[in-house]
Amino acid sequence: MNQTANLKIRNGFTSVEALVAFLILSVGMLGIASLQTISLRSSQTASLRTVAAIKAGEILERIRANPSEVNSYAVAADATGTYKGCNSGINKCAPADMAADDIFAWKKSLTEALPDNAEVTASIVVAPRAAGSALFDVTVTINWEEPAVKSKNIQTQSYSVTTSICGAVQC
Repeated sequence: MNQTANLKIRNGFTSVEALVAFLILSVGMLGIASLQTISLRSSQTASLRTVAAIKAGEILERIRANPSEVNSYAVAADATGTYKGCNSGINKCAPADMAADDIFAWKKSLTEALPDNAEVTASIVVAPRAAGSALFDVTVTINWEEPAVKSKNIQTQSYSVTTSICGAVQC
């Protein structure tokens, strides 16, 4: 009788085996969900950094378009610029007024494009390259806050670019 009991063929899984397989599958799925969340947050950070790079390029082009007033574009992080109506196409403005209006429009567009509008700051530093030179080193720095990638804390992000701009019509 023992020989016939040992010769029986087992079919299927036991409930313990099925539960272990389900546990392993569940842990794997939780890992994939966590990875997806981190990926989405990192993607958002990359997207906002791209927006900051585009906005920095935008103000640099405005400075290049108004070369006689390069120094007028130097602005601290808390300054907002002044609305002069120059960018509306209706008013004709002096170059200094155009610079103030460009800064106003640029800072307004920054707060609309980046998150936590109250926490977006931007500064422009203009420094002459050498005495008597028409070239200026212009540094644009943009700061904003967003949720950190691996936690729920707020993290300050920053983008900065430096370029040389000619402060005369011809260099």
